[in-house]
Amino acid sequence: MATETIIQRESPEIEAYKLGLMKQAKDLVAAPPTGGLPDIEAAGTSTLQQKAQDLATEGIGAYQPSLTAAEEAFTTGIATLADSQGKFDPSAEGALAGFMNPYQTAIQDEINRAYDIQQRQAAGQAVGAGAFGGSRAEIAAREIDRNRASALAKSQADNYLQAQQAAQEAFEAQQNRALQGAEQYGQFGVQQAALGELESALGRQDIEMLAGLGATERAITQAELEADRQTKMQDIYEPYQRLGFYSDILRGAPTTQQTLSTSATPDPSLLNQVVAGASTGVGLYGAGKNTGLI
Repeated sequence: MATETIIQRESPEIEAYKLGLMKQAKDLVAAPPTGGLPDIEAAGTSTLQQKAQDLATEGIGAYQPSLTAAEEAFTTGIATLADSQGKFDPSAEGALAGFMNPYQTAIQDEINRAYDIQQRQAAGQAVGAGAFGGSRAEIAAREIDRNRASALAKSQADNYLQAQQAAQEAFEAQQNRALQGAEQYGQFGVQQAALGELESALGRQDIEMLAGLGATERAITQAELEADRQTKMQDIYEPYQRLGFYSDILRGAPTTQQTLSTSATPDPSLLNQVVAGASTGVGLYGAGKNTGLI
């Protein structure tokens, strides 16, 4: 009975190439990449981000001096306003001292001098009339003294009234100044508080800008690190890519087909041949020849 076997195989050259490719691949995967796999790195805090953090830390409570100044201004303003609500008291000790006419004594001396002259004139007239020491002379003298006292009193009263009026005006002017001062202190306090708020807002804007620039700076650094890692990975994968390219080419190489045919005929055993040809000498001879014994 004959058996036919069909074997489909690559040409010897292609098989040799593929075997070589498999060996290269085996050797490649058996050895770790040079320098090892690159680490995945994260970019640290950028310089600008750190600056933003420092400013944010320094800015905590930076508005407090302005608020303190505002509080002090408000407190002073309230105290000044309270002082401006008082009333003028002319009877208070020293209230009019600084407003009295500094020439009051001279005025009184001048009044006395003028009435002394009148007294001398009246006395001279009485002597000339022969009435010196009489009732008419005494009446004239008393009238002059009364007028003197009235003039002195009026001078003193006028001085007091003028001093009181001047002191009143000065007091009111001082009260107005105190009121204006209280208003100014209040406005200053508001401005200081607003300044503190503005400083805080501007500080936050600076911090936000620095943080944004810092984030961009960090992103650039991160991109550079990732680009470096990808370059290293590309260098590692490059041999595999070449092997893959080579493998794709060999995969498309044509195959060859070989057919191997064999025939198999059952041969009688040597004993059967001897027994079958024992009857004749020709048979024995043929049997021995066929078996290689002759």
